[in-house]
Amino acid sequence: MSLAGLCLLSWLFLIHLALQMETMEGMAARMMSMPVGDAVSTLLGTVLSPGAAAFADATVNFALVALMWAVMMVGMMVPSAAPTILLFSALERKRAATDRIGGRTASFVAGYFAIWSAFSIAAAAAQTALAHTDLMSMQMATTSAALSGAVFIAAGLFEFTPLKDRCLVHCRSPLEWIPRHMRPGRLGAFRMGVMHGAYCVGCCWALMLLLFVGGVMNLIWVAILAAVVLVQKVLPGGVILARLAGLVLVVCGVALLARPLIFT
Repeated sequence: MSLAGLCLLSWLFLIHLALQMETMEGMAARMMSMPVGDAVSTLLGTVLSPGAAAFADATVNFALVALMWAVMMVGMMVPSAAPTILLFSALERKRAATDRIGGRTASFVAGYFAIWSAFSIAAAAAQTALAHTDLMSMQMATTSAALSGAVFIAAGLFEFTPLKDRCLVHCRSPLEWIPRHMRPGRLGAFRMGVMHGAYCVGCCWALMLLLFVGGVMNLIWVAILAAVVLVQKVLPGGVILARLAGLVLVVCGVALLARPLIFT
């Protein structure tokens, strides 16, 4: 399956979930009283199997939330990861005449998304915890201005850190990294994908936390964050763009924290 097709399927799945949420006005009271996992189970029920949401237990509910996050990460990260994946694939085609081991590009992609799947599990745990403390709305967004402001500021400050710089430089330099870290066999390609995915998570994890602020199923917000990640990794001056994004995020966070004080 092509990267474009994978990205398209992910976005179609997210659009389906968002439309399901919008058409459930008659179930609003029930959804508000549900744990977040039950709410996502209801949204995913028509996708997985009839009646799945009604019989899902807590473990299944959590798995569905993690699945939602994993699909979202695919849709958000494929565009910015495409240059590295396509370069790896091109190098593999050149090696095909001497190395007959196939499927290495698929192994690389699998390793990359294995790391993002681990991140999705952590994000699902955080979302579930927020829901159980009544800090998340039906739209899967934080209900606390103080928490939202703190997340904005934390995400903004991270854009100025050496870790952000190191991970971003890695993501922007696949032509230098891939040849130096080439490993033989499918397992070697998988390990390379894991390594690249770890750098990618290190670069973007703070931005992904902003999904809790704007709404996990707010597709406009999802698209904005995906665009921020893409321009930082692809356009010239990525580190400068990260600094600008960090400044904007900090200002937004301070504004959110100051608003209750101004209007009281």
